[in-house]
Formats: sequence, C-alpha cells, structure tokens
Amino acid sequence: MTAGTLPKQAVPAARGLQGSSLGIHAEGICKTYGSFTALDSVSLDVQPGEFLTLLGPSGSGKTTLLNIVAGFVRPDAGALYFGSDEVTARPVHQRGLGMVFQNYALFPHKTVFENVAFPLRVRKLGRAEIERRVREALDLVQLSQLGARNIAALSGGQRQRVALARAVVFSPRIVLMDEPLSALDKNLREQMQVEIRHLHERIGATTIYVTHDQREALTMSHRVAVMNQGRIEQCDTAARIYEQPASRFVAGFIGETTLLPVTPISDRQVRLADGSLLTVAAGLPPGDALHVALRAERLLLPGEYAADDAGLNRIAATLAEVIYQGDSLLILAEIAGGHTVSIRKPLRAAADARGFEAGQAVQLGLSPAATIVVPD
Repeated sequence: MTAGTLPKQAVPAARGLQGSSLGIHAEGICKTYGSFTALDSVSLDVQPGEFLTLLGPSGSGKTTLLNIVAGFVRPDAGALYFGSDEVTARPVHQRGLGMVFQNYALFPHKTVFENVAFPLRVRKLGRAEIERRVREALDLVQLSQLGARNIAALSGGQRQRVALARAVVFSPRIVLMDEPLSALDKNLREQMQVEIRHLHERIGATTIYVTHDQREALTMSHRVAVMNQGRIEQCDTAARIYEQPASRFVAGFIGETTLLPVTPISDRQVRLADGSLLTVAAGLPPGDALHVALRAERLLLPGEYAADDAGLNRIAATLAEVIYQGDSLLILAEIAGGHTVSIRKPLRAAADARGFEAGQAVQLGLSPAATIVVPD
C-alpha cells in the first residue's frame, strides 16, 4: 500500500527532540491464540514521518499488530522491517521505540521530572543533557512548571502529557500509542487529540496509533487502516475511507450509516427492496451482493431540495421519531422492507425542531454523488 501526499507540517520541529523518522513494513504477519486467529496474513507499509491509525472494534487485531511492532508479541509467520532492517526477532529494548500505553504506565512514586528522565537515565546520558532534554519535553507538552510535582497529584490529562513527554524525550524515530485517550472524558479527549496531532507535527516521528473511536482516527491521521477479524479491510486517507469505503464493514463502521441491500440494474443504477431506483455517480463495484450506504447527514428532507429536481434519488419513508440532541436533530424514518433509516440535521433555529413530526410521510432525497454502494 502506498501513502498519498502527506500534509505539510505546520509547526516547526522542537529543537533537540526531532529524530529522523523511519518507515515500517509488515509483510504477511500472522498470529493465532489457540483456535482464534488474531492476525490473518496482514501486510502494511507506514511511510517515514506518517501518522497512521489502526482502527477497529474489539478483537479486530489492532492491538495485536501494535504489540508485534513494539516487540511485545512474536508473530507466528511473516516479517517486520524498520526501514531496511528486519526486526521480527529483535527484543523490545533494542527497537528504540517511544511507547504510550492506555494506562500511562507511569511510576507513581517518582516526580514528573523523574518519569520523563527515566528513558534517558537508562541510556546513561549525562546530567546536563538529561536536564536539557526533560525541560524541552515538558515544555513541548505544556508541563514546564510541574517537573517537581508527584504523579499522584496530577489530573488525567496531565498524566497523559507526562506519558507523551516520556515517549518522545529520547528522540525516537518511531512512536506507538495504544488507545492513550480512552480513560479521558469527551472534552479533554478531543483537546488531547489536537495536542497529539500538533506534537507529531513538531517531532516528525513515524507514529502508529490504536483506537476504536472513528472520530479520533479521522481527526488525527494521515491514513487510517480499518481492521476487522484480523485483516486490514481498507487503508487510506480519512476522506477516502469515509467517501469511498471499500466494503460493507468499513461503510458501516465509519460514520452514522444505514446499510440496505440493493440489486444492480446497470453499471450506475441499483434497486431497493421497495422497487425504488437509485443512480450512483461513481459507478458500482463488481459483484451482485451489494449494499447502499446511507450516510445520516447526506439524506435530504422535503424543503432541502427542489421538488422538480429530476436528477435526485428519492426514497419513500415515514418519520418514526424526532429526537432533539442539542446541536442536531436525529430523525428515525421507516422505509419499505421494515428498515429504519437515520437522518441527522444541524439545529440552526428553534423552528427546525418543530418542522418534522412522527407519522409524517416524506420523500427523502439523496444526490447520486452521495449514493455509496459497497460490496457485501
């Protein structure tokens, strides 16, 4: 797999903490635990300096793959390379990785300074060099005033910053992160997503990040590898993952989506179970077992499209429930065949909340450009 053009780094690298990045190549990686296949011949290329996220549900294999890259787990088959060097059998302590764990893995009896300094003391750096690097790392994560603070006295967000500083203080060429934000509340989590993205821009290390949160993956990554049942179903930019999902699983896992079975009629048309015809601007994937992926925010309600727009796809529906959610309305609608479709609309004014009600029969609109058909 190849990466597209990576986003230009917007923030200058921190002096002294930037190391040369290193590409990662996994080839035919397999791992089983008894009768359970955790990884089924996974191959992946991560470009030098890239931020790649492994995204998938529990049991999809993303953490197993990260642990194999880290050296905590040995694959049953396949090979792993850092740059041109094979590291499949190389022990953890010889891989030179920065690692951020889900539970932070900080030393509770040590100060912030000593936690961050630990990788440097292991490498036997001099006292002056340790102090300089720790100071720069703490400044990078905005904790320069808390070096003497005990870990127990820190908030969850501050502990996460300490873990990040410790992971980058020795200028690693590769940084691995295993769901590092899962313990934080929503607002702090979203703030830390942006901070980690900016940190990556400054240090430039090749980064693999694991999460089950799709919004987190789309927010932070150059590319996203969507995993399911031990395989990578699609590895691509966030935009292409969302706009051009490669499979039914990817389409359903990413975004707020209703999947409906369809029958192909031509190279650009499919039929729903109720007989409605949908035109697809991008054409159809090969095969007869197809589904249309209806994105909740792409479905149009009456008043949002011109009644005489002959090029618009139409789906007959009955509104079942209108749910106020503060910044948006979630509308559930029933269509022929007993399927429930989700529709989401931004709430611009109080009148929007009164515009629709349960029991109302409507024609939903969907542009051919927003009509996504995926293989089963």
